[in-house]
Parts: sequence; C-alpha cells; structure tokens
Amino acid sequence: MLRLSRFSFGVGDRFAHQATAQLKAFQQVLSEGVQIIPVWNKSNREHTFIGSQPASVRTAADLAIKQAGWTLPWHTDADHIRLETVDRFLDSSDFFTIDVADSIGQQPSQEAISRFLKNHPELFGNLHIAGIEESIFLSGDALAQIVTKYLVAAQEAGRIYRYIANKLGEGNFIAEVSMDETDFPQTPQELLVILAALADERIALQTIAPKFTGRFNKGVDYVGDLDRFAKEFQDDLCVLAHAVKRYGLPDNLKLSVHSGSDKYSIYPIIRQAVAKAQAGLHIKTAGTTWLEELIGLSESGDEGTRLVRDIYATALEQIGSLTEPYASVIDIRMSELPDLNTVEKWDGHRWANTLRHIPTHPQYNSNVRQLLHVSFKLAAKKGTRYTDLLKEHSEIIGRNVYENLYERHMRPLFLG
Repeated sequence: MLRLSRFSFGVGDRFAHQATAQLKAFQQVLSEGVQIIPVWNKSNREHTFIGSQPASVRTAADLAIKQAGWTLPWHTDADHIRLETVDRFLDSSDFFTIDVADSIGQQPSQEAISRFLKNHPELFGNLHIAGIEESIFLSGDALAQIVTKYLVAAQEAGRIYRYIANKLGEGNFIAEVSMDETDFPQTPQELLVILAALADERIALQTIAPKFTGRFNKGVDYVGDLDRFAKEFQDDLCVLAHAVKRYGLPDNLKLSVHSGSDKYSIYPIIRQAVAKAQAGLHIKTAGTTWLEELIGLSESGDEGTRLVRDIYATALEQIGSLTEPYASVIDIRMSELPDLNTVEKWDGHRWANTLRHIPTHPQYNSNVRQLLHVSFKLAAKKGTRYTDLLKEHSEIIGRNVYENLYERHMRPLFLG
C-alpha cells in the first residue's frame, strides 16, 4: 500500500510557480533531522477560479523535485473532491481528500442505523480509551443521534473511495476523509463513531480532518480557547490510536489540520501532543503562499506594488462575491479595511508590512490579509501581467515563500 509518512505538510501553490521555494523549506528541516513529506494540494474550486488543470500541480512539483534532487516521497493531493469532481484528478493525483461535509446531517435509512448499532455493541455505555482520563459514555439515544448525523457522510466517503480504488487500484493512492467544512466541531465521541463507520466502509484511511473547536480563519491565527483545543486535540489522538486497534484501520492513521497555515498559537500545542502520543500529523496550508507572492511583488518595485494595489482595489469592489464562498473561515471587519485614497499613498514596504503575518508589527492588518487571501482569482484575471512578474521577481518572491514556510510554520511545528 502507498503509505503516507509520519509527518506530511500540504502546500498550496495557486499559480504553480513556487514549488522550488517551498521544497527548499522541506530540505532545510530535513537537514536539521526531521523528515516532512511535501504534499502539493489544490482543490477543484481553486482550479475553477484560476482556470488551471490538475495536471499543472504535478508538473510543477515534478520539475522542482528533479531540480532539487529530492529522493524522499512526495504527493499531489486532489483536495476536497467529491464524486462529481474526482475524475479530472485521477491521472495526476496520488492523494485524495474526500470531502463529505455536505453529507453530514442527511438522514440515513432506519435499517442502516439499526444495522450499525447492532454491529457495534462496543460503543454502548462506558468506553475507556487509553490516554483519556475520563471514560466516554454513550447511551443508546446519544449513540443513535451521532449515527444519524454522520452515517450518510461515512457511506458517501465509501462510495467515493471505492470509485477511486476501481480506477487506480486498491493501495495505489492515499485516502483522507474531510469533515471540517461544517458548522460544529466533532467531539471525541463523534470521531470514534465516525471512524467505526469509515472502517465499516473498508476505507484504507490514512488521515482524517475533523472540525476542531475554535475558528480556523484563512491566513490568520487561531481564535478560540487554547486549553479546550489542547484537550480536544489530545483526546482525538487517543481516539485514533484506539480505532486503529479496534477496527483494523491503517496503523499510520493521523489527524489532518485544515486551514492550518498561520495558526501560530496552536503550533506548540500540536507539537507537544504529537510528540507525547508518538503520533503523526498532516497539516494543510494553501493561500499563505499566494500572499507571500503579493508580499514579494510589493517589495520588488513600483510595477509590483501597482499590481498589488490594483488587485486590492478590485477586491474592495467585489468583496461580497469574493468572500461568500469562504464565509465560514474569514472574519473581516469592513471598518478596518483602508480605502483607495489611503492605499494610493502606500509604498511597497508599507504593503509588505500590512500583509506579512507578523501580528506585533504596527502596520499589520489582518483584515486586508484575509481579503486578499480569498482574492487570488483576481490575479488570475490579470493573466501574464501577473505571471510575468512572478517570473521576473522569482528570487525575492521565493525568499519570502521559503522564509514563511520554514521560519513561521515548520520550525515551531516540528523543531520547536
């Protein structure tokens, strides 16, 4: 079976120009003794917005891999696919993030509920899971409610998994199931039931992305109760270890953290919990690289600065349509977005300071950062005006991409 390594890191590359700079961060961490496997991810929605094809992700990654002489595994992820979108990714992907969040809450048949409950008597009553101090208690009614909420989603994941397996062959791809793009976090109890249901579907599940407590907004730090997140994350790790033994799931099964870029406050929590449990981790970052392109262009000179300003001006005009698809993962305070008269006076350094995620900097503005995070399709509409500048200023942009991944993400997550 194609196995995902213990530590893997999903990197987005909206315009397929930064794979070399991204890979440099992986090489640096490896030189310091930690092996992290790169996974280039791009969703169908992102391809649609930009007008790119899934094969472009693998082509860019493959070129960077060959140029760098990287000999360890690497993968390309068909991110957030469903049955109606998976086909276009089959030829170029070996990692599939199966997104079934839309199926959560759909009503299963009573027969299916009854069959699940009959097949899993071990889920009733007090459950003692190693590593969790208090026992988990599930009454018949509580268990039935969880099954009712998540069973259809698990069945849908099974249908998509079997479709991919029929096309590519069992064991020739990595399967992740995503349930993070929903309104409410899953409790450890719910996660255990979900894993039992996914095991029933015979999914060779190597990573799962639940929705955690708190806000995972795009491109900015975690918002929520850190103590609560720490307990939830640790309990989820224990549930995964339990489910591997109890249900025969792959022994490398690990948690996946989506919208994981820039979540500085929880990185120490994640690092310590993973080390304590001797567990693995998959974390996905995406738009943070596109923002580093804008930062690099801001620092590159007048032409790059003008382009960033133009994109921001259009983003203000189209803010409703740009933010609507991401409403659950952004919090933008409109009153703190500077108007066009204000930004007209900004030089490139001011733009870079505004966008670069250093919250203590007096010129940093999380609202501008979030708005531009979801505005990448505006750059795509600039065509070669944008991509030619990426090529012309690849050195300064690449330095920003590398430093962002290595210094602000990989070091605190994996090196401390």
